[in-house]
Amino acid sequence: MGLVPSLSAVARRHTDLDDADIAWLQRILADWQIIADLSFADLVLWLPDRQGTGYWAGGQMRPTTGPTAYLDDIIGTFLPVGRRTLVDTALAQGRIAREGDPEWRDEVPVRVEAIPVRREERVIAVIARNTNLLGVRTPSRLEINYLQTAGDLTKMIASGHFPAPGQRSDHADSPRVGDGFLRVDAGGRVVYASPNALSVYRRLGLIGDLAGQLLTDLTRDLVPPRKRPDEETLSAVLGARAHRDTEIGSGDTALIVRAIPLRPEGEHIGGLILLRDVTELRRRDRELITKDATIREIHHRVKNNLQTVAALLRLQARRIDSEEATAALNEAVRRVGSIAIVHETLSQAVEETVDFDEIADRLSRLVTDVGLAPVRVRREGRFGMLVSEMATPLAMVVTELLQNAVEHGYPEEGAGDEVGEIVLTAQRRGSHLDLTVDDDGQGLPEGFELDTSPSLGLSIVKTLVEAELGGHLTLGASPSGGTRADVSVPLD
Repeated sequence: MGLVPSLSAVARRHTDLDDADIAWLQRILADWQIIADLSFADLVLWLPDRQGTGYWAGGQMRPTTGPTAYLDDIIGTFLPVGRRTLVDTALAQGRIAREGDPEWRDEVPVRVEAIPVRREERVIAVIARNTNLLGVRTPSRLEINYLQTAGDLTKMIASGHFPAPGQRSDHADSPRVGDGFLRVDAGGRVVYASPNALSVYRRLGLIGDLAGQLLTDLTRDLVPPRKRPDEETLSAVLGARAHRDTEIGSGDTALIVRAIPLRPEGEHIGGLILLRDVTELRRRDRELITKDATIREIHHRVKNNLQTVAALLRLQARRIDSEEATAALNEAVRRVGSIAIVHETLSQAVEETVDFDEIADRLSRLVTDVGLAPVRVRREGRFGMLVSEMATPLAMVVTELLQNAVEHGYPEEGAGDEVGEIVLTAQRRGSHLDLTVDDDGQGLPEGFELDTSPSLGLSIVKTLVEAELGGHLTLGASPSGGTRADVSVPLD
């Protein structure tokens, strides 16, 4: 099965709709889950073909409040003229078209209604509203209010008053119909409140009913000033005078309120207000903020502890007469230091990811600053952002490879002048990260074998690359005559 095409792709491939038309339709699709849920019906957006021979399905939405009338996805399919006369009528006459007799689809009776989508003075598309009649029963008061509000919104689409130009909710936690539904009149007085909406206001401290209350005044009494927006926003949203949302709260309770003004005949008659209790979400947000701060503090303390360990090892190295033991301790200092750099970077990061380019540059300086020969390290390419689980072992790998290149690639004599260059190259290739360390030193000894090498540093690198990072390591000659180390690790 192929990917479902986007509205934009269908429109550009098959219709004469311009960018402004497509943007208008996209704003409808951003909010039409509300209409589908209020209607208890599937919505299909039909776009007129540029040849005038039919329509292309540019969008589809199923209701969460009732059974679907479409078992299959139909976006991107073609509907010829004459197959659905209601769609033809809505486009040609610019009016909502209904019929009494239902269609039958897969032994399911479906009531169809076609709604013209008007932008300015033109009908640019048609929305088919398809109701599965097997789910229809004697409507409750809630369902009557849902359907009445859905009818007002469809009239607004047909007259070009919905969506509100340039305005829609971009709130990540935007409420849905089932979260809490209110309908207010033109004066902002509650005409109907769903049981969920009433429960939300009870959590704010409401005693009694919502019906008949001026929602702005009631909310002002229940919510302290510091927990609510400015007066203009409060009145615009709770009076359903503006298509927007806001967040309010009282004590430990937090809720998002979203308003859609209703003007089916052009005049403001009231509005639809949706509520969502986000108290638990905000509590989790606070916990995450606290957790993130704690994790950063832990990284900071680990870095400090590692620096203390490095200082102790350095002090011990100065007190030992054996050159071999001193060299071993200095290598340990560098290894501990490379891990400390990762934790220092993580202690300053908002996420558990780090910019590894910065770490690689610091590791390059760490190695060359204490090298036996003056060697310059140059980085090419980018590592990018890496997760902490990958950054720590990779930092060790980079440190060891650079250190190995400095120690074994260049002789100790001639330390007064720059004698070589090491190139550290990083490249992201699909789902893998490729790392190369090239030096122009004296190359690998004759008969060198990685698997039998006694080098502790290379043994550490091989173990980290294969066991920790799930990658592979190869060593060979570089084009410059020195040594090349190639590392490839998966990014997943």
